[in-house]
Amino acid sequence: MMLRLHSVGSQIASRRKALGFSQSDLARKAGVSRATLEALENGRSGELGFSKVSNILSALGLELKLQEANLQRPTLDELLEEDRDDKGLDRRR
Repeated sequence: MMLRLHSVGSQIASRRKALGFSQSDLARKAGVSRATLEALENGRSGELGFSKVSNILSALGLELKLQEANLQRPTLDELLEEDRDDKGLDRRR
């Protein structure tokens, strides 16, 4: 599944809130401006450099994972497995 930057931004916002960070806290930890983080979280950032996104993810304990593109729609089994993986991550927090 290919994620758009606004989707990544909403996931960053969710993780930030779950960890109890303010935007200012996370921006400081990641070495970006609060305005940049706010724009990313709200889907208003145009292009954002990889190093900024990587720093933000790292500050949240997250990482990007590369895999071969699957040009087919996911099967029900794949979606269910992804859901189980996501729930497992929630329990580890």
